[in-house]
Amino acid sequence: MDIINIGILTLSDRASSGLYEDKATPVIEMLLKSYIKNDIVFHKILIADEYKKIIKTLKFLSDKKHCDLIITSGGTGPALRDVTPEATKAVCKKILPGFGELMRKESLKYVPTAILSRQVAGIRKKSLILNLPGNPKAIKECLEPVFPAIAYCIDLIGGAFIQANEEVIKVFRPKK
Repeated sequence: MDIINIGILTLSDRASSGLYEDKATPVIEMLLKSYIKNDIVFHKILIADEYKKIIKTLKFLSDKKHCDLIITSGGTGPALRDVTPEATKAVCKKILPGFGELMRKESLKYVPTAILSRQVAGIRKKSLILNLPGNPKAIKECLEPVFPAIAYCIDLIGGAFIQANEEVIKVFRPKK
């Protein structure tokens, strides 16, 4: 079974300065460990919401750490400091709008403010980059509906083969 490299990039001015506990990273890690059977190497980074830093870190996780999947958390709202989608778009060769569309659709079941969310997903080299919100509850609500497409997307871009824990979540791959 392939080893999966996953980058978790958490964006928070307060958490990166020590004023607030990072609650997003542990939730993402726990969910992915429950979804994926493979051994996973996590590359976890916490930084402030700064456009140039986000770009530099996304490139580092993709180009140097060779992450199959990079998940960002935070910085996807309408606030002036929320620049994660813009940084993601700047480093990706292809944008996959369906991920953001589905996450917003699912989030609307819980909160009417989901329409303010600007998550995107895209491809940089052999990395799928996916923006999630920063709220731990919203992370699960957004990651769960899109995860079934993540494994096949990573297959298509030449990444490692993800084996899902089918008792927890089912992934979709077309029959050959």
